[in-house]
Amino acid sequence: MLLERPFKIRRLGHYGLNAMRMEECLRFYTEDLGFRISDRLDFGARAERKEDIAGFGDAGGYFMRHGSDHHSFVLFNKRVREHLDKLRRFAPGVTMNQISWQVGSLEEVVRGGEWQASQGMEIQRSGRDMPGSNWHTYFYDPDGHTNELYYGMEQIGWDGKSKPFSMHDRGFHQKPQLPQIPEDEEVRSSAQRGDDLVSGSALRDALSGAEYDVEGIMLPRPFKIIKCGPISLFVRDLDAATRFYTHQLGLRVSEETVWRGHRCVFLRANTEHHTIVLCPIELRETLGLRDDSSTLAAASKSARTASCAKRASFSRAAARSSSNSRASCIRASTTHFTCSIRTGKPCRSIFRWSRSAGTDRRARPRSVRTCARMRGRRRSRNSRTFTVESRSSARSAKA
Repeated sequence: MLLERPFKIRRLGHYGLNAMRMEECLRFYTEDLGFRISDRLDFGARAERKEDIAGFGDAGGYFMRHGSDHHSFVLFNKRVREHLDKLRRFAPGVTMNQISWQVGSLEEVVRGGEWQASQGMEIQRSGRDMPGSNWHTYFYDPDGHTNELYYGMEQIGWDGKSKPFSMHDRGFHQKPQLPQIPEDEEVRSSAQRGDDLVSGSALRDALSGAEYDVEGIMLPRPFKIIKCGPISLFVRDLDAATRFYTHQLGLRVSEETVWRGHRCVFLRANTEHHTIVLCPIELRETLGLRDDSSTLAAASKSARTASCAKRASFSRAAARSSSNSRASCIRASTTHFTCSIRTGKPCRSIFRWSRSAGTDRRARPRSVRTCARMRGRRRSRNSRTFTVESRSSARSAKA
């Protein structure tokens, strides 16, 4: 198939955040949302002097998953990364450390990186990440957000264990030569040299109880994350950012809308209505959000919940469990059924479904959409949105 680019994005595979309050954020994502930790990197070990990062909190980098992919979300310590990382540049206010797009082959990663460079894009790095085993090429959007083309994510099996550390020798720090050996050969070579193939990390659910019936399975929460994304970003030049994500990555504009007097653009990677939302930086002040983060929201799709009321109750309880978190809702469209939890600012959104673009590649007309907005009340039988808002007098955490 002839395409405009030597790659085709399949989906938003994972993304990550740089956090200021690591311990609180780690508890929020593992206990409140149910992500499981696949692996932890000790970035503190890379510091020349430990005292330089002593006051920064947990210096670990956490790779988390909701399914079989090694990671669908990563959480890093913002101050530690900015102190240690000499290869990356984080633009002021950029707290999303990566936006990672899955493509269909290793060749697409390699050729895609070459094409981005030929288009004048600054290539941050290419190679193969460990942990995770995904082949990658990283580059920047106009606002300094790191975008990644990747392929070959490590899969976590029934025992929940990740690849043993001894197999991380197959990490690459430069563009790989093609072709590469298959993963079967990597496993055979590791076994022949005596590696313990079942010595990888295996961290279970952070909560032990199981009191909610979610689609026939008892779980510790009244929902189960089954997909990550979409994400929403504040950008300084909306037209330039839109050109980047359409021209450099091949995303399509589903629709534009005006929210609180500001134009916002919804773009998609596949048939779902949107994968990423771009909003002007001026909207951040209008919404009363932090002025030091370009991340508006990060969403996760949930399986069918036990009931909306139970999910709302759990969300409010999760907000009360941390003195610096609160549940609320920020929404820019009527395309999905959502319950949003915000730890400080920005938002974390949990949604049930998203509309799809049709064969004509157009979003559903606004005239035939149905939307009902409720706050702090039970969802009505015919409504299509449910939002939770709970106020806390405590000062919001910087997450």
